Order: sequence, then C-alpha cells, then structure tokens
Amino acid sequence: MTTIRRLIYRDVLRSIAFVALGFLCLFFFFDFVDELDAVGKGLTDAYRMPQALMYVVLQIPSHLYELLPIAVLIGTIFVLSNLARSSEFTILRTSGLGPWRALRMLLVLGSAFVVLTAAVGDYLAPWASRTAQLLKSQHQGYLLSAGLTGGWLRETREDRTFSVNVLSIEPDGSVKQPRIFEFDERGFLVSQTNAASAGIGPEGWLLKDVRRQEFQTRNADGSARVTITTQPYYAWPSTLTGDMVSVALLRPERMKTLDLFDYIRHLEANGQDAQRYEIEFWRKVFYPLSCLVMVVLALPFAYLHFRQSGIAGYVFGGVMIGISFFLLNNVFGYIGNLRNWLPWITAAAPGIIYSMLSLGAFGWLVLRR
Repeated sequence: MTTIRRLIYRDVLRSIAFVALGFLCLFFFFDFVDELDAVGKGLTDAYRMPQALMYVVLQIPSHLYELLPIAVLIGTIFVLSNLARSSEFTILRTSGLGPWRALRMLLVLGSAFVVLTAAVGDYLAPWASRTAQLLKSQHQGYLLSAGLTGGWLRETREDRTFSVNVLSIEPDGSVKQPRIFEFDERGFLVSQTNAASAGIGPEGWLLKDVRRQEFQTRNADGSARVTITTQPYYAWPSTLTGDMVSVALLRPERMKTLDLFDYIRHLEANGQDAQRYEIEFWRKVFYPLSCLVMVVLALPFAYLHFRQSGIAGYVFGGVMIGISFFLLNNVFGYIGNLRNWLPWITAAAPGIIYSMLSLGAFGWLVLRR
C-alpha cells in the first residue's frame, strides 16, 4: 500500500501543481494587461511598470487561494481518469486497493490541501492583498477608502455611544480625517471631534490637529451652548483596532478569519447588523474543506470505463461540475444575505449538497456496478 500511495500521490501532486501553475499564469497575464491602463496615472505619476508588476505579483496568493480547490479537482480527475483508461486502477483494485481504502487515501491527500488552502487564505493572501493595495495607493497618491463617505464604525461604552467615520487609510497605516460623534443614553449628540489624521495604538487613538465641539443642553437656565476647542493632539481611548478599520474599508473576504470574528463580536456588542460578515466568516471556515469535496467528486471517475476517445468528455464534465460548485457557493452567499439565512448553513450548504451527490455516485458505481 505504501507503493500504491506513493504512486497516486506523486501523480496527483504533479498534476495539481501543473494545473495551478497554468491557472496562475493565465490570471497573471490578465491582471497585468488590465493593470497597464493604470500605469502613469494618478496624482503623483509614480506608478510605473515595476510597481504595476509588483502589484500583480502580490495578487497571486489571492488567486491561489481561490484556485486551489478547482486545481485539486482537475488534477485528481485527470490522474484517476488516466489510471482508469489504462486499466492501471483495475490492477490496483485487484492488488488490494478497495473502494473505502481509496477514498481514505484521497481524503488524506485532500486534508493536506485543506491545511494549505487555510494557511494561504488566512495569512498569505490577506497580507499580500493589503500590501498590494497600499503599494498602489502610495505610488498613485490615492488613499484606501470605501467611497466618498468612507467607513463607519460604532462603539458603546457604559452610557455613551460613539459613531466613528474614517475617510481612508494612508499608506503608513494611519487613518485620514476621522470624525467621532458621541451620543448620550437618550441619543442626543454630546460632542463631535474632527481630526486631520489619527494613529491607532493598543491603548486607543492619537488624534492630530483636533477640533472638538461639545454640546451642552442641560444648563441651569435651560439654554444650550456649544464649546469649541482646538488641540494639536488628543488621546481618545477606544477598543477599535486598525484591523477593524480595515474591515470597514476593505472587502471582508480579504481579511483574516480571526479578524472577521473579532469584528463580528464588535458589531454584535454594539447592536449592528453582522449578517454579511458572518456569512463571509463561515465561508472562510468552510472554503478550505471544499478540497475534500473535490477529491470525493473526483474518485468516481476512477471507476468509469473509458474508451480511448471518451476521456476528454468525462474530464470536461467533471470540471463543469466543479465550476458549478463554486457558482452555487457564491449564489448561496448572496441569497443568504438577502434572505437572512443562518450564516453557517448558507456557507456549508453547497459543500454538503455536493458531498452527498459525489458519495452517492461513488456508492452507486462501486456497490451497484
């Protein structure tokens, strides 16, 4: 069994690496051609060909994270189909490779790709994507933002509620033009703090060039008064971290799983809707497990009887099944967000459906035929 395992693992790994490399080269070419339009444009005219090339290179980990499951499917189908066409898999079956042993062998291989996909998606891809965005914004002179209004966050402390608006993130990690609105327990505006920029530390925010307005409506004579003060620096204690600000300004699929989890807890603690982020969190949890779904989808192809001219059609059919899985995964995410489905069910449903179908096909081919 060690020899059989080594034979199958070597061929499958080689095939998966070849498929992944081909897809990455294709995406690299498309991204580079698309990025040529941005060369020489911007406020500083410093975004040239080397920066564009580096930006495209930094997009590779994100593409690898997205492509690993489909590469696992195509590579495994190709190897198993070739083994079935040349009758090598039949010889392996007569040598003691039973159906459940073959399934267990491929699940072990799929588990390795689960770990690899999780590592790339949780560490390498978020860092590379964030670095790429900062590199582009730094050389073009633009700032990372979520549109003209920026991003909004909320924090509740005792009887005070703070609504924080951040226009953008600068290349050095500081935030641009933060605005902090403070409300009392009745929902009345207590103060408004504007700053040119702010640095985020473990103890809170350090605001620079601050203009603070305090609204007093409980005077003895019943009058209202507004006190305006300016300060070069102002320390604002807060639990809002730089990662939370990044989540508010960047797309959630580019964030780490733990960062999304912390941000969801922050939204729930402040009474905000976290449906979109919860779905993305569970998708990041279940997405690496799709590698297991892919190897289970590929295994029935080893038990088919191919003609010499029929293997291409079977492989193409398997690839289309894999593509339909990813389309269904995205569709479920959008529908679940619109219909307020349970986030973990929304994220897990495509994998469960295709796992049951592939196991059913595997059982029918092995036990009935």
